[in-house]
Amino acid sequence: MANPWLALEVGADPTLRVREVRRAHRAFLAGAPTPASVRPVVTDSWRRSAGALVDVDGIAPVGLTDGDLEEYRRGHLLALAMPVFRDLLGTIADDGEHILAVSDERGMLLWVEGHLGVRKQTERINLVPGAYWDEGHAGTNAMGTAMAVDHAVQIFATEHYSTPVQPWTCAASPVHDPRTGRLIGVVDLTGGDHLASPHSLALAQAAARAAEVQLAGLLGAASAGPADSANSGAAPSIRALGRDEALLTVGPGAPRRRLGRRHSEIVVLLAGHPEGLSGEQLSFELYGERLVNPVTLRAEMSRLRNLLGSDLLGSRPYRFKVPPCADFLCTLGALDRGAVRDAAEDYRGPLLPASDAPGIARIRNLVESRLRGAVLAGRDPALLDEWTRTAWGGDDLEAWETLSAALPDHSPRRAQIAMRIGQLRRDYGLGPDRAHFRVAAEMRATPPVTPRATFAQRIGA
Repeated sequence: MANPWLALEVGADPTLRVREVRRAHRAFLAGAPTPASVRPVVTDSWRRSAGALVDVDGIAPVGLTDGDLEEYRRGHLLALAMPVFRDLLGTIADDGEHILAVSDERGMLLWVEGHLGVRKQTERINLVPGAYWDEGHAGTNAMGTAMAVDHAVQIFATEHYSTPVQPWTCAASPVHDPRTGRLIGVVDLTGGDHLASPHSLALAQAAARAAEVQLAGLLGAASAGPADSANSGAAPSIRALGRDEALLTVGPGAPRRRLGRRHSEIVVLLAGHPEGLSGEQLSFELYGERLVNPVTLRAEMSRLRNLLGSDLLGSRPYRFKVPPCADFLCTLGALDRGAVRDAAEDYRGPLLPASDAPGIARIRNLVESRLRGAVLAGRDPALLDEWTRTAWGGDDLEAWETLSAALPDHSPRRAQIAMRIGQLRRDYGLGPDRAHFRVAAEMRATPPVTPRATFAQRIGA
């Protein structure tokens, strides 16, 4: 297929495709290999859904309702974008028998609008404000999958993991904070099989981009001072958790730049070392003990400086002239403050997971081990449940066993969790009678790093 994010090739028979994917879905649930005819984005999502113990016959749970929901969404950044969504998609949704849905960054629906008859039908699957439609709660669906992979995507009929949702087709696109590049929510169109066409995905993407432009204008105007509305001197923002290529934004309203893998590694390393790195130090962080011609690094830095501008990067030592706001540093900062829930909610996955640079590997391991240790040590069932529903926590046996021990005896989740623990123990070659893991004493005893400690001290460099 030319576009892996589209559900159907041009000219494909929707009825035949429904049957083909239904057979593949049943085979997957039975433990058989998934055929190559199923899109990789769908296969990967089915695996994440199964790892999170999503009930294949269940529906999305509802979190906030009534006044609590109204207060929450009134204060959410996407409230500023709703006029754009309604202008671009509202009439289409109502006239075309579709649903317009907007979720927050956790997958909780904030607004559900559109054709009244369709809304009444989709209420049966809890496509309602306040319901959680992330993959960890609702399985494969366009909103949850778009959020998981940070890309616009269509999910067609039987591609949905949950069988009650399989009569529907949806197209969704993530929306980002234009100042930081951070995911703030997802916009979605849901309807019948006729939505499985390129135009519905294009509409969702266009609405998301228009919303970001609207937010950039509003937030830029709000934050600009009387004498300075330019980006000069603005702190760069780096998003590198859960992505192989970092996103960098400089100042309110500035475009997000997707950096190449080597440049992504460089900006993350410089963000972690605000004091700067010499050429020799930076080369070691990137290449380790390998013999690399110094000209290679100088050429990389020259290209990066040409891309970003000399006013952003300094040399001798290499450094950011204005300390950036980096997502992995925010995670560590939240842990320093003891705000484990904030750290867990902001964590989008391992730092530059495809990178094998020694310096990146050290930072990646530091962030993940500190966050995981804090989640396990806290023994908060809600946080542990969220951790085990993620791609990086779905196979974490110690987390599953800690969750089992933390839940009350009457919890309906205990039986499912016991099955998952048993499966993981078999996968890891462990005996069935081994006692539950306990959070390591040394992890609990590790003193928090003070905010004044340098990043080099924190990673032992």
